Amino acid sequence: MPAHLVNYAIIVPLVALMVWRRISRNFGRQPIRRKRMVTRIAVFAVIGALLMLAGLHDIRLAEGLLGGAAIGAALGFAGLRLTRFETDPVKGDCYVPNPWIGAVLTALLLGRLLWRFMVLAPQLQQAQALASGGAPGTDIAMSYQSSPLTMLVIGLLVGYYIVYFAGLLVHHRRYERSRAAAAA
Repeated sequence: MPAHLVNYAIIVPLVALMVWRRISRNFGRQPIRRKRMVTRIAVFAVIGALLMLAGLHDIRLAEGLLGGAAIGAALGFAGLRLTRFETDPVKGDCYVPNPWIGAVLTALLLGRLLWRFMVLAPQLQQAQALASGGAPGTDIAMSYQSSPLTMLVIGLLVGYYIVYFAGLLVHHRRYERSRAAAAA
């Protein structure tokens, strides 16, 4: 098997698994796992901070990320209002996220990544053709990261999930306190 196909044979199933897991978390009853939620908040915060470093080179990227994070935070608050909280005898405390918000965010992310790949695929093929005699210093891979619209979509996800998971943790803490007070 050619070397470039080996990369696709590894990456495509991995991405498909990640997309499947992401989509499955948008539907149905989800158990509240405090440690995982805190970890996700930290990971999204780190991703957002690292992507903001791109704003040091191009302010448009920082603007896209911050704009997306602000819109995502507003969506996070809307998602919290539309989330139902339940107690399952097997899973314990659970939440049922609004499937529409999660589906739209997933579709936006996948659509934007697919679009960027379709735009860059011809450029990458041309770069490979010119690799033997191409001009030094032309970096096609960096053009993938230089889109304010892509940063806006990533900012949407970062802002949404930080606010949403933090809100779930706050609500769960209140729920535990009210349950303890009712039992006392």
